[in-house]
Amino acid sequence: MPIDITMPALSPTMEEGNLAKWLVKEGDKVGPGDIIAEIETDKATMEVEAVDEGVIAKIVIEGGTEGVKVNEVIAILAVEGEDVGEAAKGGGSPAPKAESKTETVADAPKAADKPIADKAPAPATPAPVAGGERVFSSPLARRIAKDGGVDLAAVTGSGPHGRVIKRDVEAAISGGTAKASAAAPQTATPASAPKPMSDDATLKLFPEGSYELVKHDGMRKTIARRLVEAKQTIPHFYATVDCRLDALLALRGQINASAPRKDDRPAYKVSVNDLVIKAWAMALRDVPMANVSWTEENMVQHKHSDIGVAVSIPGGLITPIIRSAETKSVSAISNEMRDLGKRAKDRKLKPEEYQGGTTSVSNMGMMGIKHFTAVINPPHATILAIGAGEERPVVTGGELGVATLMTVTLSTDHRCVDGALGAEVLGVFRQYIENPMGMLV
Repeated sequence: MPIDITMPALSPTMEEGNLAKWLVKEGDKVGPGDIIAEIETDKATMEVEAVDEGVIAKIVIEGGTEGVKVNEVIAILAVEGEDVGEAAKGGGSPAPKAESKTETVADAPKAADKPIADKAPAPATPAPVAGGERVFSSPLARRIAKDGGVDLAAVTGSGPHGRVIKRDVEAAISGGTAKASAAAPQTATPASAPKPMSDDATLKLFPEGSYELVKHDGMRKTIARRLVEAKQTIPHFYATVDCRLDALLALRGQINASAPRKDDRPAYKVSVNDLVIKAWAMALRDVPMANVSWTEENMVQHKHSDIGVAVSIPGGLITPIIRSAETKSVSAISNEMRDLGKRAKDRKLKPEEYQGGTTSVSNMGMMGIKHFTAVINPPHATILAIGAGEERPVVTGGELGVATLMTVTLSTDHRCVDGALGAEVLGVFRQYIENPMGMLV
């Protein structure tokens, strides 16, 4: 029987993507591991590998198509011994191997998580039981049935061995032939939830011909959705301190001056931001109660400081992660950050390189911004907003002088990092910034 090749879930939170282009055409033979297509997510372009061996009988979704839903059929594969022409006439069913792979990705626990993180998808619906026997069905069919309030036990399957597949559930929903499932979710929008102004209402406020419309891409839609989620669900609390940078700048100069040369270039070039990442990682190591994430049932206590670092890229923002930053030297952090930053701008990061993390750093000081507050990236509980270092008048021991100061604002999720705890971890961070040798010993 022909096999449906479906839109893969390239991350636990992916709901749709753009099928950028096919690297095969109808009639081509493919085998496990062959690269067959490129998929664009909101943040990166990923290659898709074939799972089974066969011939591409039909390409269902053309290259360049946007907004293709996860698990939607994008091509049909004729397996060995099948007539390619016959296979192209009708869809098949996902092969058990491919189905298992898709279900594993979709049902993976949400990592503690991505920059401005999206909601994790609901766990896969358990296989239903009818009369004490399991009703065999695909994961996609179970999800559609759950969303549509359909009892799978009342649906006749047309897949292999009577397996209920996507088209069976859709037919039951459109025909009203399946009774409502008691497990169907009941969702309602709170009456008090504000509704955004419609496109038409917004455009009426501006004279015709005075504007151009620029369609939102996937990245901008995701950023908007996650920011709304963050501000609606996280009770933000803010704390601000000024850190003296003079000692840190001096140490940075010594580190870079002592860098060994390779191919007539220094092996590393440490930035202030690299030292900020290290200081924040060390502070969270020293105050582990602040290195947490909130869930409705538990406090997630992280064992390492996985620091997401906001990087501006064309059209939006991405947050690559320095894993276990508290264990790494500043030169290692510098080189890793340089590599991640370059690949972020090229949209070549893998999902695991920007999804997850335990906290974030956003540095607008390099853009000349003195002070700002950052929005927490769910499910993080903290994010540091780094302002520009600048010379300011200071009073030390009753005498007026000049020092280089940097304003830093900590945003915390007040459900798990309250004011006193936030002040404690921010104070430790300042100690490392003002006494940076402590980060090196």
